[in-house]
Amino acid sequence: MATAAVLDTIEAVAPAVVDTIKVVSAIAVDTLASKAALAATDAKASYIGLTANNVWMMLCTGLVFIMHLGFATVESGLSRSKNTINILFKNTITPGLGLVLYALWGFNLMYPGAEYAGKLFGFAGFGIGLPEGYNVGTYFDPEGDGIGNYSYWTDFLFQAMFAATAATIVSGAVAERIKLTSYIAFTFILVGLIYPIVGMWKWGGGWLAELGFYDFAGSTIVHSLGGWAALAGVIVLGPRIGKYVDGKIIPIPGHSIPLATIGVFLLWLGWFGFNGGSVLSADPSLTSLVLVTTSLAAATGAIGALLAAAIYLKTLDLSMVLNGILGGLVGITAGADLMSPNDAMIIGLISGATVVFAVVFFDKIKVDDPVGATSVHLVCGILGTLFVGIFGDKGFGGSAEGAGMTQLMTQLIGVGATAAFVFPVSYIVFTIISKTMGLRVPAKEEIEGLDIAEHGMKAYNIDADKEY
Repeated sequence: MATAAVLDTIEAVAPAVVDTIKVVSAIAVDTLASKAALAATDAKASYIGLTANNVWMMLCTGLVFIMHLGFATVESGLSRSKNTINILFKNTITPGLGLVLYALWGFNLMYPGAEYAGKLFGFAGFGIGLPEGYNVGTYFDPEGDGIGNYSYWTDFLFQAMFAATAATIVSGAVAERIKLTSYIAFTFILVGLIYPIVGMWKWGGGWLAELGFYDFAGSTIVHSLGGWAALAGVIVLGPRIGKYVDGKIIPIPGHSIPLATIGVFLLWLGWFGFNGGSVLSADPSLTSLVLVTTSLAAATGAIGALLAAAIYLKTLDLSMVLNGILGGLVGITAGADLMSPNDAMIIGLISGATVVFAVVFFDKIKVDDPVGATSVHLVCGILGTLFVGIFGDKGFGGSAEGAGMTQLMTQLIGVGATAAFVFPVSYIVFTIISKTMGLRVPAKEEIEGLDIAEHGMKAYNIDADKEY
């Protein structure tokens, strides 16, 4: 009887148990399906976000590349027509040489890996290739602590464009009297060794990074570095023939201010990639802030140069205003992600005005820089780096590693270390080139013009009466 009762109970309860199992199974299946769908959605969203970051970085790479055209037109416009081809040639070969050198060893010299953190020097080997554990579809993380924002190849190309930019700064300062082969020899050393070593100190995780030095997009690492190298070259070369006569400064005007103006606007455009890409992602808030501070600094740079030239020089000099724009851009570059719009306008105003006084100062001490590269990139590069310690601790976008006077001292150390390495090394290299292969063209060739002397052609062949 008991057995029958148990069987009857089981028979009565079984349908309910079965139904319960079905319900639980259905819930489990739905839960697993929901989790799978959510995971798929998250993966898709992550992939879309990473793709957006990568596309933005590639766009910024293209904008930095455009800066080479800007440098070429500024330098040729502010120089005499008889040297136009020579200047364009230098600005054409520089990115070519820079990209190859950076691929052969520069990239791995600048980013040697986490094991060299806090060091002065590191090297990850020759050539570029995917790091161990990465494949073509993997997003690269330069810091080594998780998935990154863009591909390894994008990272290489973006950084390579920066490397080539540093050399173009030197090109303008030494224009109109340097041998082309000697310029190429120095560019080889600058892009192949000097730039990546200093870059490693901060951006490659070296000792300046560990110290807390802050340089968002390169006021020191790119601009003042190029400026120190340019200053060394100008000193070793000496001034152009006819620039300083009987204690007087003789103006040597450029042949095409329209060309120079086009170049400055191309550089302003390129700076959106130079600074905007240094966010290293397409972060909408920070990227927008950087583009705003960059543009406002350029705008007030123009105003600062206008006011300084009008008051101090009693002239409305367009070339000064153009260099004032570039000065404002260089000045904001170290802390474009930290500054408020108001800070950016102050920085641009000071930088633009400083360019005018710097140009006058260098002329007075007989440092002949045809395009004002030392005034723009060296002087404003130093200023921009120090502005991080002055404004950056209370900046709108964030804060530097330190604060106030502590950060300012750290910035001074970074500026001093860069100067102490780049200037003497560049001076020595220029001197060795001068003593061996020769640095400066003969006086006859300089007077005739480097286009004919070094290239055997003219930039402008205008002869309306000649029939072909």
